[in-house]
Amino acid sequence: MDINFEYYKIFYFVAKYGNITKAAAALGSNQPNVTRIMKLLESQLNCKLFIREARGVSLTEEGERLYSHVAIAYRNILDAQEEICGKDAQNSGTIEIGATESALHLFLLHVLRGFKKKYPAIRIKIHNRNTLGTIRHLMSGELDFAVITSPFEASKSMSCLKVLDFEEILVGGTAYENLCNTPMELRDLKGYPLVGLGRETVTYELYKDFFVRHKVDMELDIEVATSDLMLPLLKNNFGLGFVPEQMAQPLIREGKLVKIPLKDVPPGRSVQVIADRGRGKSLATGIFYKYLEEGEAGMREQGNRLD
Repeated sequence: MDINFEYYKIFYFVAKYGNITKAAAALGSNQPNVTRIMKLLESQLNCKLFIREARGVSLTEEGERLYSHVAIAYRNILDAQEEICGKDAQNSGTIEIGATESALHLFLLHVLRGFKKKYPAIRIKIHNRNTLGTIRHLMSGELDFAVITSPFEASKSMSCLKVLDFEEILVGGTAYENLCNTPMELRDLKGYPLVGLGRETVTYELYKDFFVRHKVDMELDIEVATSDLMLPLLKNNFGLGFVPEQMAQPLIREGKLVKIPLKDVPPGRSVQVIADRGRGKSLATGIFYKYLEEGEAGMREQGNRLD
């Protein structure tokens, strides 16, 4: 079967916009031509790629599978073209980063602030998902690298670089101020509502194991999908929860949260940068890694200079 790469370019734009008219405009073409080519591609592949809807099109299961590969290939081609033909190829390009909420706030935002000042022409795309979702998209080739929090399981094909250690503390709203004076044991929390990340997260499993080791059955009263949703709930006295100390401290200083001392120390955690060893780095990604290794953006002050 002959491969017409122009078909796949047009398919990429239709899938990206979910609308044939918008895709045609972006391509400088017209709707009938785009529709004709998509029908030819469907005929060539002997499967239906799109479902026609009132406001546009959506991908079928086969279309989703094709798009996951075409999007990666198209991005790589654009990156290569930009690096070769760009006015400042050494300092341009796009970096696709996957990040969990905690890793974003504890490490990545701080690093990117300095990085963008030094390399303003490099574009950054951040994909915010939980740890498992981020690793899955990294392995599929959709990301250049990922910044996630431990614990996690990575295959041997992944390189892992620890960039920050952090601790989590137990906090609650001002309604729980009476718990601040005497350190509590973990089993004492049974009488209070708990707020935490949901069952589909590695954080849930981490604390489930932590409670089990201390012979306590953990039951969350409120489950959330991302860590940024926890602080508003805790601040408004919906319960107690474990959060990174650096994220809680500003609210503690403002008197909106209180730190509750525990006799049982929560497990230590870290922020790590992971990448696929088998994939070559684009120039932009290589520049970012070099930036980390040189200890820019306050890494020296944090005592986390990378080897």
